[in-house]
Amino acid sequence: MKRWEVKSPITPEAFQELQDYPPAFKQIIFNRECDTQELARQYLDATPPQGADPEKLWGLPEAVDRIVWGVQKNESIVIYGDYDVDGVTSTALLVQVLQGLGAQVRPYIPNRFDEGYGLNIEALDSIKASQAGLVITVDCGIRSFEEIEHAKRLGLDVIVSDHHHPKGEIPRALSVINPKQEGDEYPYKDLAGVGLAYKLALALIKHYERANHHSKSRMEPDSLLDLVALGTVADIAPLVGENRALVRTGLEVIKLMGRQGLNALIGVSGLQPNRIKATHIGYILGPRLNAAGRLESALDALRLLTTNDIHIAVSLAQKLDDQNQKRQNLTQETQYYAEQLALADDSDPLLLFAAHEDFSPGIIGLAASKLTDMYNRPSIVAQIGVEETRGSCRSIPEFHITMALDQCSELLEHHGGHSAAAGFTVRNENLPALVEKLQSIAVEKLSDRDLRPVLTADLEIPLRELKPDLLQYLEMMQPTGYGNPEAVFISRDLQVKYARLVGREGSHLKLAVSDGWVTYDAIAFRQGHWLENLPAYIDLIYSFESNEYNGRVSLQLNVQDLKPSGTPDI
Repeated sequence: MKRWEVKSPITPEAFQELQDYPPAFKQIIFNRECDTQELARQYLDATPPQGADPEKLWGLPEAVDRIVWGVQKNESIVIYGDYDVDGVTSTALLVQVLQGLGAQVRPYIPNRFDEGYGLNIEALDSIKASQAGLVITVDCGIRSFEEIEHAKRLGLDVIVSDHHHPKGEIPRALSVINPKQEGDEYPYKDLAGVGLAYKLALALIKHYERANHHSKSRMEPDSLLDLVALGTVADIAPLVGENRALVRTGLEVIKLMGRQGLNALIGVSGLQPNRIKATHIGYILGPRLNAAGRLESALDALRLLTTNDIHIAVSLAQKLDDQNQKRQNLTQETQYYAEQLALADDSDPLLLFAAHEDFSPGIIGLAASKLTDMYNRPSIVAQIGVEETRGSCRSIPEFHITMALDQCSELLEHHGGHSAAAGFTVRNENLPALVEKLQSIAVEKLSDRDLRPVLTADLEIPLRELKPDLLQYLEMMQPTGYGNPEAVFISRDLQVKYARLVGREGSHLKLAVSDGWVTYDAIAFRQGHWLENLPAYIDLIYSFESNEYNGRVSLQLNVQDLKPSGTPDI
C-alpha cells in the first residue's frame, strides 16, 4: 500500500508574488523553492548557478597545464573511463576535444567482466607499455589509491576526474578534479562524471583561445552538450542547478542531429529527434547504450558515439538495440531469482540481499534497482566468483548506501558510489560477515521508519480545473526527472467511464474518468491487476501530458496510483 502526500499550500505572499502564472502553476513552482519572480525566472530559464567557472574546481588549472604540455610534446595520452553511460560519454567527450586540439589521444574502457570498475594495475601496465605518458580518468579514480601509486612507480602521470564521493583522503595523483573534495569551493557539487569532463574540456578550449590571442576556437563547446545530457540523465544525477542548465541545452543539441551515432540510436529506438526529452534518455536511449557494457564490452557504445560513418552507426545502433532486448530478458530472470533468495529467510527484510554464482555482473545492478523499486528497501544483488563476490547496491533516501559500505570497509577489497547506488568487491570468506553487518546497520537506520512508498503530489485539483493550456507551462519545467520531478496532481471521486487492458501482456490499464463535467483518458502502467475489482468511483494521483499516437495528439492522465474513493491517503 502506497502513501499519498500533498505538498504544503503556497503562502499568500508567494501567491501574490507569482502573479504572472496560473494558480495551479504557482503552487507547482512554489514546491520547487520558487517563491519570488526572480527565483521563478531562474528556474524556468534553467539559469546555472553563479560562479560556475571551471577554474574554481580544485586541480583543474594544474590539469590543463599538464595536458597542454603533453599536447605540445606530442605525448601519448589515454582517457580512462567506465563502462556505463556516464563513463562512456565522458570518454567520448574528452577524446573528441583532445583530438580537436591536436593531441595523440586514445580511449581505454575496462571490461566489466575481466577487469571490473575503475583503474586496475594490469591496465596501467599495458598503458605504460604502449608508451603513454599521461592517464586522465573520467567517472572513476577517486578511491584508486593503490593503483595511482603503482602508476607513479611506472612513471605515468595520472589526472583524476571523478564525481564519486571521496573516502576521506584524496589519492596522490598529479591532479584531482572532484567538487566533493573537502574545501573545494566550486558552487555546484552534483555534476555527473561527464559534467566534470565537460568542465575540463571548457578550460582546455579557453586556454587555446587565449593562447591564440582570443581567436575563436574551431570547436564549439555547446556541441558537446548532447553527450553531457546523455551521461547526466543516465547516471541519475539530480536535474537541478547546473545539471539542469546543461541538460536543457544538451537536449536542444540532440535535436540538431549533429552526432551520427546518436541519430542512428534514436532511429532504432522509434523516437523522433525533435521530441526528445530527458525521460527518453533515462528509459530508452540510456539503457541501450548501457546494454553493450552489461553484456559484452562498452567499446561498441563508445564507437557509436564517436563515429562519423552512417553505415557503421546504423550497424552499431542495431546491435545495441538487440543487446538491450537480451538485457531486458536477463534482468527479468535475475530479478525473479534474486527476489526468491532475498525473501527466503525473512518475508519483510529491512535490507534485501541476494547472491549467486550464476548471476551476471552486468545485470546485478538492474536487478537490485528493480527490487528497491518494488519493496522500497535498500537492495544488494551480487555475483559469487571463485574467490571474490562483486555486489551492486541500490538504496532509498533514508539509507546512504555508500556510507553504510564505508562502515564495512575492513571487510571489503573495493567499494564506492553515491547515496543511492554503489558497488563493492568482497572476498568470499568475508561475505557472511558483510551481510550480517549491513543488516545490522539497516536495523539501526530503518527500524523506526515507515517504509511504505510515498507518492507526493504538488496539489489536489478538481478534474474540471485541469485546463489544457496548463500543459504549456508544464513544458517550461523541462528537463524533469530525478531531483526535479514532473508535476503531480490528485483528483478525487472520479467515475470510471470505461476500462480495458492494453500492452503485449495486458499488464497496463487504459481507462476514461469523469467528474461529471469533463472526461479524460488515463493510462495506468503495470496496474492491469485493477481491472477485475475496479470500483465505480476512484481517486487518482497522476501527471498530466499530451499523448501522440498514429499522428493524433490527445490529452491524458498518466496514473501513478489509484484507490477506491474514500480510502484514506495514509
